[in-house]
Amino acid sequence: MDPLSDVLSLLKPRSFSSGGVDHGGDWAVEFGAHEGIKFQAVISGACWLAVDGVPEPILMSAGDCFLLPRGRPFRLASDLALTPVDAYALLQVPLNGAIRTINGGGSCFAVGGHFGFAGRHAEILLGMLPPVVHLQKESDKAAMRWSAERLMLELREPQPGGFLIAQQLAYMMLVQALRLHLGEGAQGGVGWLFALADKQMSAAIHAMHDEPARHWKIQDLAERAAMSRSTFALKFKRAVGASPMDYLTRWRMMVAADKLTNSGDSISMLAAALGYESESAFSTAFKRVMGCSPRHYGRGPASAS
Repeated sequence: MDPLSDVLSLLKPRSFSSGGVDHGGDWAVEFGAHEGIKFQAVISGACWLAVDGVPEPILMSAGDCFLLPRGRPFRLASDLALTPVDAYALLQVPLNGAIRTINGGGSCFAVGGHFGFAGRHAEILLGMLPPVVHLQKESDKAAMRWSAERLMLELREPQPGGFLIAQQLAYMMLVQALRLHLGEGAQGGVGWLFALADKQMSAAIHAMHDEPARHWKIQDLAERAAMSRSTFALKFKRAVGASPMDYLTRWRMMVAADKLTNSGDSISMLAAALGYESESAFSTAFKRVMGCSPRHYGRGPASAS
């Protein structure tokens, strides 16, 4: 897999919901803080989006899509001067798998979803993203259109297996939005996600993800990136925010944490599979990165001491 797919595969969505709302007339809806990622695609009409902590509101037009990866409260409205209604009070019952019509509909129709993630990996991805990701370029809209329209159809015309299809469509929209953000709007950021937009840095990250157990040296990775050792080490640190060896160690520990939670592999097996010559060396690295020993990982917050 590629590095973005690698990280997304570790997130293990634990909950998912999707739905659509067709608003009419004057309206304003307020949503509280949330965990995970919320996203919406505007199918028709327009509305304003205001996210806590983001200075300027965003006008969402037909075809636009937004992601909210930081869990901040937000408002959607035809006019932000209106007093908002609490979203859950307005909808009264969970929206999941349904399309709701408010005030007769007709002014703004949007579909979206919400992914909650299990485990402790979510901040690795979500912490790299801004409070709101807004996709509005025509090429971005074209890339999202089929998935958004198909999700709308699944919600409007429920069929057997519809929940799973809607879930996969929503996940595809999420990955596509992250890919578009990476390609179009990630320039200048610091972190592994932004580094993937650089072909040389991406080549080195790919190599580490493909062979995490290999005894990588800076020179080996520099050759993968077609750079000198010193130039590569400096550029990697600037782009990723960590040295190549620190990044490699963190990736190994993320893989180990996933295995500890979702497989029966022993600690000694994991140590060997990730390139450590002893269980002790592996356990020391794991505790330094994850905050607790491998034997205590996954037993709850109290175990992290």
